[in-house]
Amino acid sequence: MKGGCSACDMLRQRLCALQKTVARLGCPRSSRQVLHRLPRRNSPACCSQRRDFAAVTRPLLAASRVYSQVATSETHEPTTRETNGASQLAVVGARQLTFQEAITALEQYWAKQSGANCAILLPHNTEVGAGTMNPATFLRVTGPEPWNVCYPEPSVRPDDSRYGNNPNRVQRHTQFQVIMKPDPGNPQELYLGSLDALGIDTQAHDIRFVEDNWEAPVLGAWGLGWEVWCDGQEITQFTYFQQAGGTPLPHPAIEITYGLERILMALQGVQHFKDIQYTASMTYGELFMQNEYEMSCYNLDEANVEGQRQRFELYQQEAQRMLDKRLPVPAYDHLLKLSHTFNLLDARGAVGMTERAECFATMRHLARQVTGLWMARREELGHPLGTIAPPAEPEPITIHPEASTSGRTADSADFVLEVGSEELPPDDVMTAVQQLRDRVPALLDRLRLGHGEVQIEATPRRLALLISQLAVHQRGAENKLRGPPAKVAFGPNGSPSKALLGFCKKNGVQADTVFTEADSKGTEYVWAVVKQPGRATAEVLAEELPVLLASLNFKRSMRWRGSTAFSRPLRWLLALHGSTALPLTYAGISASNTTRLLRNSSSPLHQVAHADEYQGALQQQNIVLSIEGRKQLIWEAVEATAGIVEGHLSRAAAQELLDEVTNLVEAPTVVLGNFDPAFLSLPK
Repeated sequence: MKGGCSACDMLRQRLCALQKTVARLGCPRSSRQVLHRLPRRNSPACCSQRRDFAAVTRPLLAASRVYSQVATSETHEPTTRETNGASQLAVVGARQLTFQEAITALEQYWAKQSGANCAILLPHNTEVGAGTMNPATFLRVTGPEPWNVCYPEPSVRPDDSRYGNNPNRVQRHTQFQVIMKPDPGNPQELYLGSLDALGIDTQAHDIRFVEDNWEAPVLGAWGLGWEVWCDGQEITQFTYFQQAGGTPLPHPAIEITYGLERILMALQGVQHFKDIQYTASMTYGELFMQNEYEMSCYNLDEANVEGQRQRFELYQQEAQRMLDKRLPVPAYDHLLKLSHTFNLLDARGAVGMTERAECFATMRHLARQVTGLWMARREELGHPLGTIAPPAEPEPITIHPEASTSGRTADSADFVLEVGSEELPPDDVMTAVQQLRDRVPALLDRLRLGHGEVQIEATPRRLALLISQLAVHQRGAENKLRGPPAKVAFGPNGSPSKALLGFCKKNGVQADTVFTEADSKGTEYVWAVVKQPGRATAEVLAEELPVLLASLNFKRSMRWRGSTAFSRPLRWLLALHGSTALPLTYAGISASNTTRLLRNSSSPLHQVAHADEYQGALQQQNIVLSIEGRKQLIWEAVEATAGIVEGHLSRAAAQELLDEVTNLVEAPTVVLGNFDPAFLSLPK
């Protein structure tokens, strides 16, 4: 790093070290972002803002210390974890992969997976800010053709230049990109298998999918998904594309993006990217440190601003010219060059607010033109890769009349509906629960179904409706229906008129059963009493529950395959009335008597014989279905664990965090962590 203020140097070094620790402990992303906003070296703000910056970070330092004591994990036993050294993800005693071997392991894994069978591609041949911008992702996720690929992608971000001194931040890092289109049905399980291929023991570590939606306004693209945490450290971005180039995607693609430097630092137990073993004989620093330093100098100090402005104009013009020639591939390449040029100008501090908005509008307009032309050209070529077939219809389920009498009377039985999903965002868990609590009692009344207690509970992976002693049949009903006026209902000889006969046929009654009666205004009408017999509860609910699920609203919903929209993809349905499985289908899924337990369970699938056995099956796996019960369990464990280090926590102060954590896990265990106290000291 170039010469400058020594106090600022010390501040940077300590905050960079803290950044790694805070990320590993799992502090909220919004809290960590403050560490990315250091004043650039030798800028006017460098020294003048140092004291203000230190003041801003003090609450973060304190929060990180508290958060380390309340982090939760879905392991099975209480844990105290030391975090002074580098995180260690690998299986104890296993040989650690080199950086090069990790890339090869991921390529081989994804190429061989049934349902993915990814083609192995090479990185793109011009600068991209992320693997998403490679045309193998951005262009190929559009349109109706299937597309399954994987590739490593050096991602260049000039504003992340740190001259090689920041242990965790580089101007060129390596992502590993996986695209699956269409959804194979089990992408999370496939991803977890890839961690095993890297040597990460998923049985011993807390792997968590935490809401992190992605948006790239410049590309007119967005998607919903998660950042994947391993013991509190983000290692992967997992996204379901919903739009690209301003166009909604008819077949959402799954994007999995691994941060290889971060993963390999943890696997190898090193604290600086330069110490990663790239091969058996060379380190990452030996290969790339000179490049990192010199490109940082160029990105931050030497790039000619006026020359870059001229390049921006030239690339814009050439991209538009290629569009006019109906050549979307070279047009997109020039859009990528345009984007990188903008990033260089931004790193040099040469882009004002007005100019930024204008540049974004230019790139967004080009991106939309490129994707539109790309899809048109693929259609003209007859979609060489074929088109994605519609999702298969689920197998129909028939009702078996012989229901078990265990735990039920002759006329009722316990009922359970479990809607299994990929991890719902914490807010969406509560949104869904509240809507169901409002609507289910009214639905049961409308359907004339007798019942006992109604419970609606949820975890991040399941919504559960539990009804005790639900009647096996609807109550019968009598409805008094008004027909035509009496003066037109009968002929001169008293015989039924066509109007009366039509009324009787429509409502399934005989003409000799109707009667006349005056309404409130004194006008006589023909009336009939229509008796409606009760239907089997299983038949009624099979019709009504899909409508109920479709009515749930979320702040942002997504599609994954087919037209169904939900907060996150649905993967299974369990519907049992006593021991009878309901013939229920929704979102292309047929209900059964099978639930899913923890992913790292020895038997993640479990058949439930009877509705009254459902909660016991979850409890055996330490899954706490009750939201309030889970919250209380976490808080009591936090208080007990804090007492080990003579700590005290205010529930009122921690309530918001407690609410969030409650709906991030379903089998919580408190973890006590700590880090080097030196990270709490700041230069005067």
